[in-house]
Amino acid sequence: MSIQFSKSIIVTAALLSSTWSFAAVKEYHLSIDEGMVNVTGKAFKRITVNGQFPAPLLEFEEGDDAVIHVHNHLKNQDSSIHWHGLLLPGIMDGVPGFNGFNGIKPQGDFVYKFKVRQSGTYWYHAHSKGQEQDGLYGALVIYPKGKKPLAEHEKTERDYVVMLSDFHEKTSEQIQKDLKISAEYYQNQRETLGDVWKQVKRDGIKATWSDRKMWNQMRMLKTDLSDVTGYTFLINGKTPEQNWTGMFQPNEKVRLRFINASAMSFFDVRIPNLKMMVVGADGQPVQPIAVDEFRIGTAETYDVLVEPKADHYQIEAESIDRSGFAIGTLHNALTANMHGIHMPQARPRALLSMADMGHGSGEHASIDHSKMNHNAMQGMDHSAHQKVEKQENIHTTDHTKDHAPHQNIASEQSDVVVEGWANASTPKGDKALQYSDLKSLTPQSDTREPTSELVIRLGGTMERYIWTINGKKFSDAEPLKVKYGERIRIKFINDSMMAHPMHLHGMFMQLENGQPAVDMPNKHTIVVPPAKTVTALLTADELGEWAIHCHLLYHMSAGMMNKLIVAQVSDAETATTTIEKINATPSNTAKQQGDQHAHH
Repeated sequence: MSIQFSKSIIVTAALLSSTWSFAAVKEYHLSIDEGMVNVTGKAFKRITVNGQFPAPLLEFEEGDDAVIHVHNHLKNQDSSIHWHGLLLPGIMDGVPGFNGFNGIKPQGDFVYKFKVRQSGTYWYHAHSKGQEQDGLYGALVIYPKGKKPLAEHEKTERDYVVMLSDFHEKTSEQIQKDLKISAEYYQNQRETLGDVWKQVKRDGIKATWSDRKMWNQMRMLKTDLSDVTGYTFLINGKTPEQNWTGMFQPNEKVRLRFINASAMSFFDVRIPNLKMMVVGADGQPVQPIAVDEFRIGTAETYDVLVEPKADHYQIEAESIDRSGFAIGTLHNALTANMHGIHMPQARPRALLSMADMGHGSGEHASIDHSKMNHNAMQGMDHSAHQKVEKQENIHTTDHTKDHAPHQNIASEQSDVVVEGWANASTPKGDKALQYSDLKSLTPQSDTREPTSELVIRLGGTMERYIWTINGKKFSDAEPLKVKYGERIRIKFINDSMMAHPMHLHGMFMQLENGQPAVDMPNKHTIVVPPAKTVTALLTADELGEWAIHCHLLYHMSAGMMNKLIVAQVSDAETATTTIEKINATPSNTAKQQGDQHAHH
């Protein structure tokens, strides 16, 4: 053996040992199958993992080498698992058709191997058809490396996952077919004649007639907050009656890891009489912020710390269409008397406003809907709009004023009218988390100004239930290419009347939320409210093909998805536009200045 060859072997062995031998190998086996599950008192055939519904909790430590054997025992379906929010090689990201991964065939196996490069609260789920809705989802928690000291505010005696999800008696395939029959198939909360009469008393006949005429011409409903209704909401797979309970002892600090693993639901979350300290968003640490409640979009996660003083508390996560609650409890382990749950009074259901349609202010205020073609309005393609208002927070109203206390709202809600997607009817004096509150706990390492901009326009044609990015559904779209290493601004422009939680695989975005670049929070999922624009910065430092899509399952399935390719490409090959070109366009100059003011 030559000296040169023996040296290469030694170097290779050293590299391998540094990667594998000195790190703990954490190994799991996950068996995907069908089984009967009893959620609502009736048995349904759903997807199970290791016989469990939902899938089991996976736990790692930062620096571990993850080895996860996935066995697909489904009879007639390919399957897959995506590790939501994790930084890993593209082929291990688990999206069929991306990075050479073709899914896991029936009776087939796949071994996911990757270095655990981060800590925090994440989750995993199928990326094949509607299997996520049908039960293939679970929590994934990564603890900081053992030798890494915790910050004082992070030290807790108890640590619980609180995974929110939505269960439907219909399968995902049935729901998808129903939505194709009619986008309003599940609209069972339409306004009544009584609602119209209340509006007449409040606004007068003329204003009411004008408002109703406009909505009728658009063939849209003010109650379109959720595409799918009929859900039973769960905490860690349990209904409110089954009452998931986290125990604590006096004077303990408890970490609650909230994960919105639902298919289609946004929740407003609170623990009455117990303040929550938000310390993590999408698995990434943020500077602590005390809140009474927060809105969590599909696929987002929030870590909160609580310090219970009483013996019993109720966790309440109310769906934003006010159709139900996911409920669990926190209970003093030294107190034998267990409390049952009580179902809270629903808050007023918000009605969409013209501002949510993008027609209430700015350039949209001058549109005369009465002159529009009614047939065209029925299948209105909002992606045709070329302008949207400046960036807003996830909530656009001040929740701390103009609202009665919670108990009064509950008793008088039949007479209360709440307008606007963002209005959660937060009790007066209470603090609701805003995106603008989030600041990274540690300084951002890349604070470069972006050199190019990638526009992601979100639209759709409700008549055929098609959702699009930049006017095209996924099957018709060209991939978006960006240059490796470049600093990019992603501009999400929502041309629709529904909120979209936009998720980027493989990398974290820094949300432009009014904080200096060094303090911007990392997010893998960003909620873009109706008719609003939200921007984020991205360092394209992970080579590969990465999915970017709305995490509302049926929006993604109906086309709101694309492939973002990070590669060594020329300027001519990218899907971005240079900032210089944007600034040089006369028609954009005034708007760009307004945007920059909003961002900084």
